[in-house]
Order: sequence, then structure tokens, then C-alpha cells
Amino acid sequence: MSAFNKTALMTCSMAMRSIAVARPTLVRSAFKTSGVRSLATVADTVFSVNKAAPKKPLAQNFSAPYQFDSEAPKAVPAALKLKSGHVFTGTSFGAPMSSFGEAVFTTSLVGYPESMTDPSYRGQILVFTQPLIGNYGVPSQEKDQFGLLKYFESNKIQCQGIVVNDYATKYSHWTAVESLGEWCAREGIPAISGVDTRAIVHLLRDQGSTLAKLEIGDEVLENKEVVEFPNPNVRNLVSEASTKEVYELNPLGDVKIALIDCGVKENILRCLVARGASVTVLPWDYDFNQVMDQYDGLFISNGPGDPRAASKTVQNLATAFKNPAPKPIFGICMGNQLMGMAAGLDVYKLQFGNRGHNQPAVNMQNGRCSITSQNHGYALEDSVLSAPGSVVQGWEKYFVNANDGSNEGIRHLTKPFSSVQFHPEAKGGPQDTEYLFDEFLSLARAEKVKHSQKPFYVTEPLSVTKKVPVEVIA
Repeated sequence: MSAFNKTALMTCSMAMRSIAVARPTLVRSAFKTSGVRSLATVADTVFSVNKAAPKKPLAQNFSAPYQFDSEAPKAVPAALKLKSGHVFTGTSFGAPMSSFGEAVFTTSLVGYPESMTDPSYRGQILVFTQPLIGNYGVPSQEKDQFGLLKYFESNKIQCQGIVVNDYATKYSHWTAVESLGEWCAREGIPAISGVDTRAIVHLLRDQGSTLAKLEIGDEVLENKEVVEFPNPNVRNLVSEASTKEVYELNPLGDVKIALIDCGVKENILRCLVARGASVTVLPWDYDFNQVMDQYDGLFISNGPGDPRAASKTVQNLATAFKNPAPKPIFGICMGNQLMGMAAGLDVYKLQFGNRGHNQPAVNMQNGRCSITSQNHGYALEDSVLSAPGSVVQGWEKYFVNANDGSNEGIRHLTKPFSSVQFHPEAKGGPQDTEYLFDEFLSLARAEKVKHSQKPFYVTEPLSVTKKVPVEVIA
């Protein structure tokens, strides 16, 4: 090697060493607070040695968006008690209060702010299979151009509590304004960390979703009294989640959609209005048949709990199905179950439900499989649709779950009625099936053209030349 090359190599090596020394190292410590700048560091002495968190962390000189949950209180014991008798102990990082609910799990890797504010989780204690939760904090209540929340699916936390394996007390994200623990405490939602969520999921998969209590306080381990577990599914959760007043979004839209709110997500509304629709949101039990002449289509939203509690909506849908001049109807999640019941199908409770962002749904029309976002504990019993001589006539399977064979959608053979069990709007999750909104609105626009004297706009043929009279001045 020449002297020049040796000198160049030594210079490069020294430069690389200086860069390595000056550059912050990304280290993830699970035992002590580190002064190293980290994107997602689970390092909270509160949980490891049961001491109060320091008011001034070693990394206080780092600027936003690298934030610390610096006001974390003294660690408080917590326990998740299942009706089956199993108890899981950990540490509280949310509100200092106990709550009851149905313990369910989600396999989603991201999107905890969206999941926790999804009205379909109302009445449930949510167990995250993703080990690390809270690492990107919680965003603000900012709204978009339509007046809808950009980062949440409703204006509050809907679940009864959350269970995580590893709560990240340091968060990092450009939209974050507070930690997950601060958010839960502010909204009165208990939360527990440090439990074996894998063991909980095994129990829920083997024994089915079960009732549970999330208990907070120093006495959780000493409290041996028999606990009564109220079942949230006996309540009409749809009524609780639904709007109480009629309101309209994007009133200048070119096509008018009536939406029955059974617990609608913000992104469902966004997917409609962003495509040019004017959406009127109606309460779950509103008799839309009396006003359907004012709309071009009907949308049935998602919602929580047992669909049999929404019997009024089922009755209204059954009436709409008999209309000799039907308007297009589309349903999502709870909407799929309510439309199926109105058609004559039964519903049943799944053992542990389908909740996550990776559920495969097969389109029975073309055999194509889409990865979908889902959140439901009930399903339609659709075996009668393929049975000869079935009392349910005119309907067919639309989508089927590739994992467990459960129903993922139905459609009418001759009328513009269809529904899906999954969430085409995702938020979070894959957007493979968002085209279903386009198909529904295309039907609604065609319906509007059919019942109007002229289409929305008249395209002037390019081959026609206008003759403009010319005034001749003598």
C-alpha cells in the first residue's frame, strides 16, 4: 500500500471515530433511566425499584419531541382479575380507580390511540399483544377540514381499561402532546403494565373472552373477596355510543347519505365526505324510512356490544328491504350484523372475536383475499345462505374469513344492498378494501341520476361548434 493510501486510510478512520463519539447512541434500557437520546426507551425506575420518578431526568437537555413522563407518581400495584379465577399482577400507570369489563385482545401492532377511542371497544378491557405500548405518546385533539378528529376515532377513550406488557414512559413523536399514562389518568381509565400478556391471550383463546376486573391500589393482593362481574353486553351499548342529535357533515356534497350511528368511527365519516358526499348522521333508532326520499343512500355504521340490543334498527332495515324502489344500503361491522338479522339470519358470539389489523377476508365473487382491520365479537350465522330451500332468499355470502371461516359480508343478488364485517376505512390498518366506499357512492350517485330530471352536469360534445352572431356596424 502506498504512503498516500495509508495516510488517507488513517485520516478516514480517525474521522469515523470522531463521528461515532459525537453521535448519540440508540440504547434501550429496561432497568434505569439513561441520558442517551432514544426513540423508544422503556426505562422507568418507578416500575423497577418502586421509587418516585426524578423530576429532572438525566436527559432533560434533549429538545422535543423527545419527552419524559416526568410527573409519574409513586408506583401503585394493580391486578387484572378474570372471572375464571386467574389473577395477573402488575403496576398501574393510568387512573387510580378500578373498572369492570369484558377482557378481549387485539393483535394490532400500532394505533393504540385509534383503538382506545374506537366506540366498538366500549365496555371492554383491552389487552394489547404488542409488547411495547406508549412509545409514541398521544396526539392532540386537532381536527381536519371536515371538522373530524385527525388522530382519534371518537372524542374520548371508549374502552374500560388497558393491559400492556411493557409501558413506555418515554415517548417520541412529532404529533405527541402527552404520554399514554397522562391521557389515561386524565380520562379516568385504569391501565396496568408488567403483566404477561402472552399468558392472558392464551387463556382468552382457549377459554374465550371473559369478564374481568382491573383493580388498582395497595390492597389488590390482599383483597380475596368474591367479585361480582357485571356483563356489559346485557346493556344496550349501541344506544350509549350513538349520537343523541342529528347533525350534518359536508352539506354541499353532491350526493346525500343518511348514516345510522351505532357507534361510528371518525374515519368512516371522513371516507364518505372526502369522496364528496354530504352525510347526515342519525341516532341508532331513528326511523330513516320516513325520510329516505331526501337521501340517495343509507349507511349503517359499526358499534359495540350485542347486535340483538339494536332491534329497532333491525326492524327499520327489514322495512327498507321491502321497498319496491330501494336506495343503496351499505353496512360495516355492526352494520353487517344488523343487515343480516334484518334479512333473516341469526348471530352468534365468537369465542374470542377477531380484533387486529391482519385478518384475511376472501371475496367470494372473485376469490381475492384482502388483509383487513377488524374489531368484533359477534358474527352472522351464514350457513343457511348456501342451504337448499333456505328461508333466507335473495342473499349470498360476500366475504369469508380465511382463518376461521366466519362471515365477513353479505350482499343481495338483485338489490343494491351489501355489507362487510371488517373495516374498509382501517385507521389503523391496511387500506386494501377502501374501494368499497367508492362502489357504494357510485351506486348512490347512479340512484340520484335515475330519480332526477337531469344528471349532475352535462358534458358538451367537443364536436359541436357554437355559432355566435356577429353584429355588423355600417
